[in-house]
Amino acid sequence: MRNRGRALVAASAVAVALAGFVVTHAAASVAGLLKVRLGGDAQQTRLVMDLDQAATGKLVADGVSDGHVVLLLSNVSAQGGLSGAGQGLVKGWSIDQTSGGARLQIDLAADARIKGRFLLPPADGVDHYRYVVDVASQPGGPIRMVNASPQVSAQVAAKLRPQIVSTHMPPISLKKVVVIDPGHGGHDPGAVGAQGFEKDVNLAAALALKARLERSNRYRVVLTREDDTYVPLADRVRVAQRAGADLFISLHSDSGQDANVRGASIYTLSDKASNRGARFVRQDDWFMKASLTGDRGVQDILFDLTQRATKNRSSAFANQLVSRIDGKVPMLSRSHRDAGFMVLLAPDVPAVLLEMGFITNAEDEDFLRNAGRRAKFMDAVGDSIDDYFAEATRLAAR
Repeated sequence: MRNRGRALVAASAVAVALAGFVVTHAAASVAGLLKVRLGGDAQQTRLVMDLDQAATGKLVADGVSDGHVVLLLSNVSAQGGLSGAGQGLVKGWSIDQTSGGARLQIDLAADARIKGRFLLPPADGVDHYRYVVDVASQPGGPIRMVNASPQVSAQVAAKLRPQIVSTHMPPISLKKVVVIDPGHGGHDPGAVGAQGFEKDVNLAAALALKARLERSNRYRVVLTREDDTYVPLADRVRVAQRAGADLFISLHSDSGQDANVRGASIYTLSDKASNRGARFVRQDDWFMKASLTGDRGVQDILFDLTQRATKNRSSAFANQLVSRIDGKVPMLSRSHRDAGFMVLLAPDVPAVLLEMGFITNAEDEDFLRNAGRRAKFMDAVGDSIDDYFAEATRLAAR
């Protein structure tokens, strides 16, 4: 029995060691993004991503038709995301996290094209890898005329060239995408107050917030519903993901049995709901399709990195939101809460659910149904969105 016990202990030790090796090996295969650099001019521009390990890239969109380039870097971690102003032929760029790695998006100048991309290993005093994207100017070719002298051809080409150049599409704007979700709708009225349904208050607030954000000309705003229609909860999440949302905010009006309870609160995804998010993603496969590797261990690591970074950004925005609306509207004593609401499950989109007040409280309902006070409330929410993206830009510029 003693020898058998020793054998079991030894076997357990080997198993633990092997498990540690597998985890370490999987983690080591995820490269970290160190920095993004730009150089060049209006003829040739180079974008360089410094990496602590080798990585491969897949060009999803080459930008030929609309000037918008999308490059997926397999097994690269870009926690927190980065973005920056452009230089030369690059008008702007951003990097965010997907389950398969980092997604680089580049907004090109007119007539610019991706000339080449390649990975440089450490060398010549550089101790890290560099993924290089070269962009070159490619203006339209000369105009040729049949049965015409070279002088005539040159004269006509000179007259037509400005017209031809002017037909190129302008670069795509890199405005932040904010998705606003008015809770409930259609056959789902939500909570019922003395003056009507929650769904109507939610939509009115969403339209007010949309107007506030669009006045600043900083955002592209998408609504999950624009009228009294019902949108399934899972579809609301997909709207945000397909829109490439930088922020998702779901607007609701709370309810309770005690009519004296009033005040706003903000919810972000709870730790207990993280596994539910993974199951939701795998079931519908709209997020994992971006994966560039068949290694499930690496997928899980990247998913965890993505979700962790997203939860951190969601909490950062929730804190900004609390600070902006506190004092302007009544708040519950514990104003920042966590929950497993389905609309918060997107692992790659920072998301909050704002309970604007209790529709079952007469004072809160009067406040939320008053157009002027509701607009001021949404102005404060818009200010918190401005604060959130300004802080993100400041950190990315460090």
